[in-house]
Amino acid sequence: MLESTIPICHSFVFQKLLKNWAAYGINKDFGFSYESMTHEWSNNPAGRIRLLTQCRQLYTFSHACQIQPSDELHERLEPLFRFIITRYFVNERWIFSLNDDLSTKDTQSDAYAIAFVLLSFSHYYKVTQDDRALSYMKKTHRFLHEKMQSEAGGFYETYPVDDTQIRRQNPHMHLLEGYIAAYEVTQDDEYKKTIHSLLSLALEHFYDKKTNTLREFFTVDWKLDPQIGNQVEPGHHFEWVWLLYEANKIIPNTDHTDLAQQLWLTATRYGLAKNGGIYNQIDAETYLPIDTEKRIWPITEYLKAITVMPIGKEEKVDRLEKAIDFIQQHYLLPDGRWNEYLDEDNTPKTFPLPGTSSYHIFLGLTEVLRWSEHNNSHTI
Repeated sequence: MLESTIPICHSFVFQKLLKNWAAYGINKDFGFSYESMTHEWSNNPAGRIRLLTQCRQLYTFSHACQIQPSDELHERLEPLFRFIITRYFVNERWIFSLNDDLSTKDTQSDAYAIAFVLLSFSHYYKVTQDDRALSYMKKTHRFLHEKMQSEAGGFYETYPVDDTQIRRQNPHMHLLEGYIAAYEVTQDDEYKKTIHSLLSLALEHFYDKKTNTLREFFTVDWKLDPQIGNQVEPGHHFEWVWLLYEANKIIPNTDHTDLAQQLWLTATRYGLAKNGGIYNQIDAETYLPIDTEKRIWPITEYLKAITVMPIGKEEKVDRLEKAIDFIQQHYLLPDGRWNEYLDEDNTPKTFPLPGTSSYHIFLGLTEVLRWSEHNNSHTI
């Protein structure tokens, strides 16, 4: 069954999703990605055009070109990269968003978005060998450490710094992803040191040993937020599983793989709904669902986690088959479109196509393709 679904996954990603976003989701005059699209593949103005969205599209197109070279995608890369560096890099730092008319909207620097600068520029460099990408990555790294680093560890959410903000693990998770990519392409020891510090932060503060959960929300000094510190996301557990194994290739440490296995156990035990799919949120103390809706990204992160977990091949294939079957039945639509949200009973909600979600869909499915190819399950 997995062998028959692999070509379907490949076709959806490369012949439908990316092809249509490149054709309809990229502004022809300026080269940027639209923030949101309707299900008829037309622009759905959202009142803002975020740096995050541009970087996720640049990453997705760049990584896709490494897997399957495409003139159609490749020609989108340099204009998109140029738009990012000319519109969002202001006064030696990254701003958050533009208005729909491309005027400046939000001038804050956002750690979450900055993480995707590192990720996308790393992959853009792999494809183009454009040295500007490496230069901006170094500037980004220095800005983070000089302006956004917290004495309590990790980085603040935004700059200018607001130390009353709730602190989250999520930007740090994506910074780990960005720094892994940056190190792979440069072998820069400064990036490796940051990887180490982010892994230490996960072990010391994000992971709660008592409940075996990855916590999301904290005070400035990494105590659990008193209002929402109980909320955890199975999708982030799976995302960390994959990242911890990726990081382990750079800094081997059984503490990190042990953590990955604990997160896997918790998320598979309590995050998977009996009728399929992954709950958005569960309670860290009771393990009961808090948000029973099912966005598409948690199950694509589950796919990634399955591919790296040291479980038997039979179980791995069984989990992949069931998850991909659920995705194909409930999320993926003709012509590269998708359902962003399902209700608890798996009924799709009416929702446009976010420009940030193709990153999750692309990487989840292509990690399955990569695993399948390496394990001779199917040859594309």
